[in-house]
Amino acid sequence: MCANFQPITQAQASRFTNQQLSFDFKDDVYPGYEAPILFANTGDPAEWRSAMFGIIPKWAKDTAIAKHAYNVRSETVMDKQSFKRTWYNNQFALIPVQTIFEPKYIEGKAYRYGIEREDGEPFTVAALYEIVEIGEQIVRSMTMLTINKDDHPFMSQFHKPEDEKRSIVVIEPEHLNDWLNMTDESTYKLLLPMGAGYVAEHCPKPKNRLKRRK
Repeated sequence: MCANFQPITQAQASRFTNQQLSFDFKDDVYPGYEAPILFANTGDPAEWRSAMFGIIPKWAKDTAIAKHAYNVRSETVMDKQSFKRTWYNNQFALIPVQTIFEPKYIEGKAYRYGIEREDGEPFTVAALYEIVEIGEQIVRSMTMLTINKDDHPFMSQFHKPEDEKRSIVVIEPEHLNDWLNMTDESTYKLLLPMGAGYVAEHCPKPKNRLKRRK
């Protein structure tokens, strides 16, 4: 599972599309916070949008559910009430990140670890997005897809020893457009755990969380 990540910087946006980011977002993202996502209508170029971390289903009356719907199991997404509509409607998105954060337990105590690519480049997390109207406000939201990683040589070190190990699904650069234009029947070939080439470092929580400027 991933409940906290560092999004890309404004300067890194050009690595994914010619469109610039035109909105603010925090350096350290938690459920309920806004962050950049990439999505595309079929055949169109990818576009940036701001989306709340934690999906808000059509039946929700407020955004509180975002704090409980920020990850979804790829194995059962098509059966879950909060997520299956987006899955069957092919509402696939990408969340470009610089770092994701996971707890590592050492002698029974949780330590916050940041996971990044060895080369320092950003990477893209497979996501679903939804657009709903809450009151008179249009809310765009997203959730990260995860997959079992009990036997993963790198990701299995995180979370409680007795818990199932999960990994985010990373979409490699050569498959970004493929993912955005997938149909629900064809996504499975890209639903893979993180590959090689990642490192982890102890990262205590920052005391101040500041917004980036445009």
